[in-house]
Amino acid sequence: MLHYDQTAASYEAQYAKEQDAKIEAALSGVYLKENSLILDMGCGTGLLFPHIADKTRFLVGIDTSAKLLKQAQKRARQHLNITLIRADADHTPFRNQTFHILFAITLLQNMPDPTATLKEMGRITKPEATIVLTALKKRFTRRAITQLLKKTRLEITTLKTTPKIKDHIIKCQYPSGSL
Repeated sequence: MLHYDQTAASYEAQYAKEQDAKIEAALSGVYLKENSLILDMGCGTGLLFPHIADKTRFLVGIDTSAKLLKQAQKRARQHLNITLIRADADHTPFRNQTFHILFAITLLQNMPDPTATLKEMGRITKPEATIVLTALKKRFTRRAITQLLKKTRLEITTLKTTPKIKDHIIKCQYPSGSL
């Protein structure tokens, strides 16, 4: 959190182009229904918002960094269906089985216990919800991320690795009744 608070003002100058490439790759093959309730876990400055806000009923963005959320608020103001909450991804303030789709772009490598984070994702998503995440290749080999997801009973539907993007792009879901 401290790192992101310190770099909030320059975050987009450093990472926006790279993040947009990840987001475009992550959105490929994801069907956004108009009535979906979507969570952007670790939303940062809200770079995902313009890609999906107009395609869904309600979008919630959470992050632990107050300064990143302040930047995200600038994007959120452009859409009436976005709410921002300062929250820890491992201990979210949501009821069980709330979200239809969850995005976690560039989040897992920043978490102290990725297994706990994935379990929390499973708790707050509806059965068979779509979970779209990216995992930094420098932190997770393809084999390591696959094993981590299987350990938490996530079923991988798509795992893309391309040379141009620094992350694995993963679409997965918890099967109905697995938690």
